[in-house]
Amino acid sequence: MVSPLPAFARGAGAPRRISAQEADSDLRLPHGRAIAITVIGGASRGGVFPLEKPRIILGRKGTDVPLDDAGVSRRHCMIEVRGDVVRLCDLDSTNGTFVGEERIRAAQLRHMSEFRVGSSLLLLTIRSRVDSDA
Repeated sequence: MVSPLPAFARGAGAPRRISAQEADSDLRLPHGRAIAITVIGGASRGGVFPLEKPRIILGRKGTDVPLDDAGVSRRHCMIEVRGDVVRLCDLDSTNGTFVGEERIRAAQLRHMSEFRVGSSLLLLTIRSRVDSDA
């Protein structure tokens, strides 16, 4: 019987599927650092959202970072942290997620990275943790 898959997709050389549980296992906040999202423009301006878990959802209501913005989808985008790597991912939002002027599906963020969802401008900060959990 001939396999319907090409040779590179069969056998030991084929990439294995990674389960959601395995993919989540490397999500972790960095030791000794605090990460926060601050709303610096838009109706929710002044809101500060410290990351207390390595995956958060930003959106209109019922999310980790709720934004009072008609241009923001209910579940607009997600931030995942894997140690020192912070990744912003659009969740197929209607109006998109932007870093600079570029609409992104995913982008790596750094300290003082700005991004826009709807008419809200957000800032990611990463600082040394000075409290007792450091």
